[in-house]
Amino acid sequence: MNAPAAHKNLLPTSGVQQGTNIVHESAHLHVTGTATYIDDIPEHAGTLYAALILSPVAHGELIGDGIDRAAILQEHGVVAVYTAKDIPGENNCGPIVHDDPFLAAGKVEFVGQAVAVVVARDMLYAREAAHKAKVLVKELQPILTVEEAMVANSFIMPAKGITRGDAAAAIASAPHKIKGTTRTGQQEQFYLEGQITYAVPKEDGQLTLYVSTQHPDGNQREAAHALNLHTNDVEVICRRMGGGFGGKEGNASIFSQSAALAAFKLQKPVKLRVNRDDDMTITGKRHDFRIDYEVGFDDNGRVLGADITLMSRCGYSTDYSGPVNDRACLHIDNTYHLPALKLVSHRCKTNTQSATAFRGFGGPQGMFGIETVMDEIAMTLGKDPLEVRKLNLYKDPAISGTPDTMTTQYNQLIEDWVGDKVIDQVERESKYAERRAAVQAFNAKSKTRKRGIALVPLKFGISFTATHLNQGGALLVVYMDGSVSCNHGGTEMGQGLNTKMAQVCADGLGLSVDHVRITATDSQKVPNASATSASSGADINGAAIMNATMQMRERLKPVAARMLGCAEGDVTFANNEVHGGGKSMPWAKVTQQAWLDRVGLSVTGFYMTPEIKYDFTTLNGRAFYYYCYGAAVSEVEIDTRTGEWWLKAVDIVHDVGRSINPALDKGQIEGAYVQGMGWLTMEECIWDLRGDANGKGRGKLLTHGPSTYKIPVAGDIPEHFKVSLFDNQNNKPTPFNSKATGEPPLMLGLSAFFALRDAVAASANHKAVVHLDAPATPEAILMACEAVKAQAAAA
Repeated sequence: MNAPAAHKNLLPTSGVQQGTNIVHESAHLHVTGTATYIDDIPEHAGTLYAALILSPVAHGELIGDGIDRAAILQEHGVVAVYTAKDIPGENNCGPIVHDDPFLAAGKVEFVGQAVAVVVARDMLYAREAAHKAKVLVKELQPILTVEEAMVANSFIMPAKGITRGDAAAAIASAPHKIKGTTRTGQQEQFYLEGQITYAVPKEDGQLTLYVSTQHPDGNQREAAHALNLHTNDVEVICRRMGGGFGGKEGNASIFSQSAALAAFKLQKPVKLRVNRDDDMTITGKRHDFRIDYEVGFDDNGRVLGADITLMSRCGYSTDYSGPVNDRACLHIDNTYHLPALKLVSHRCKTNTQSATAFRGFGGPQGMFGIETVMDEIAMTLGKDPLEVRKLNLYKDPAISGTPDTMTTQYNQLIEDWVGDKVIDQVERESKYAERRAAVQAFNAKSKTRKRGIALVPLKFGISFTATHLNQGGALLVVYMDGSVSCNHGGTEMGQGLNTKMAQVCADGLGLSVDHVRITATDSQKVPNASATSASSGADINGAAIMNATMQMRERLKPVAARMLGCAEGDVTFANNEVHGGGKSMPWAKVTQQAWLDRVGLSVTGFYMTPEIKYDFTTLNGRAFYYYCYGAAVSEVEIDTRTGEWWLKAVDIVHDVGRSINPALDKGQIEGAYVQGMGWLTMEECIWDLRGDANGKGRGKLLTHGPSTYKIPVAGDIPEHFKVSLFDNQNNKPTPFNSKATGEPPLMLGLSAFFALRDAVAASANHKAVVHLDAPATPEAILMACEAVKAQAAAA
């Protein structure tokens, strides 16, 4: 009905939308360049432009305001400059703990921290003035690494841990033991659309903020608090983002509040759009981890006890480090039953950007730790790592004789286990055994090039670990002509959430999806919405829409029953019609009559995730509503002389339940794998840990642009890239019994890393244990090859 002609033929005409490959609702806008992002919004007359003045040091005390205000105001085109002293209310952008000022107050704690916001008549003028401004600061000694923080007892919060059984005794009595350290690197979200806010003052002191954000509610509340306004004075709107990946969950507030402050003070529209270098310098990354482990195991490779210490670089403030590190603890098991475990998690405070949310939210780091253990056990015993992985899987209590083998270290019983079946399917479809033999044959003949292959599974829990965030809302409006408008609390960042929500809404009303328009996320339409994160967007917002459509059906049934001459209980909605008593009539006819009968045609839907009962202080209880499962086989080839490597083939089987939209889900799986592979193999954040001869510049991120920070590109993707959706359905009543696809598939990229480890091991004929940190860059691969060759020669 409302679909543009360019893609109307791609939309179904049935009222049943489940499992339909409906084109992304903005695809035609993306490819024609007409999709509206924040920077495309027509600017109001008198719009001004802002830029941020950044700290040049990692740790220091500001002298006075930290700037020469008079000198900045004399710069060409500058109309105002604001510091923390100009904020009328709370100076905070910390999403959980209010320890994170959006403009530095009294001190600076990382290179790139915003000290002041400059406003000028042109974007170029604002940026030039910000770049020229000298920050007045007394430099102090920074703490930059996990090791420095551990020595200094520098933590953003107390350590947490999990104890299960007697790990020390189990390790001591085990026939075999390994002990080691591994590391995972940081990762830049590298969204295509950078951080941006357009702040527009409205009448009576109100503000509308157009923000590229995953959390409009957070931007709304924090801006209101900063300006001493009520929350209803601030409206936040986000039609779409050009990517987020967690980087716009909390960090967007740094920019939205700076723009809001300037617009509020000047009563003029203000746009703040940072360039890529400043964006990467200011914003937080994925937490990097040091993982120490000591593990005891039997002759077959079964883990008997594990003592694991996680140490993450959290940066200077709390941000999301609490739940990120908690989730690492909750995913240290991945798909494996660990009968005895001692786990400690340290959250290190450093003078670097506050590490923040990133797709997977700590889960990938935890899984990396246990997969390193599984791989090293196999290498130690001379076994195929897949054999060791399968041996340690969670097991059906009917087979093991105890529910303990299907209970996690945080005491949640796994109720939907299909991990073994997913592994079996990808092992069969990829012809793993045949390819393992082919890899060995290749390596036997090739002296300088070696191949590796790995099959790595995943189990990922779905829910916010902060229980109160597991809620969603929706506003459903039906018009007289039968067209439908739906608004929900989630945000569209390219993942296709609005497309899925249109399908859910249409299905709930028995309509084809072309009847439904999903409107821009707006904090004044659906209030108090949780961030679009934790892979929860489709689950909680879709369920809220289902609740709204149920209410609307019940509201329309009496109208339809009178029109059809049947009982209300006999009325059904399908195929753009309303049915009952052996008759049917067009949906639009019923909605028009409802208006004439003065029946309300708008409803609000709400949903809260049930069953979750989790104590985050002890990391104990039912943390997740359900689990997603997946497994990937990756095959790689390396050049042992240079460390260069090539991804030869990828086979994936992933559990998405009963897919709402298989095409979107497969796209998410493919993209997530590539992003995970990038994190583990090529995306490297390099810091200046020394500075110049006088120590100046210490703590600066050196890889702050695309010329120095490398992400995967099309040429890194192999021709053989096969994705299969596991035939399953969620045993929980999510929309269409689907499962989340946002974060879980990122962990499939682990298989690329462990295939590289396998290839490195082949360079020494598998006679030595490989020690390889992530990212496995060519330099790291080359050094690992040299190390195992030396180790094998010494033996």
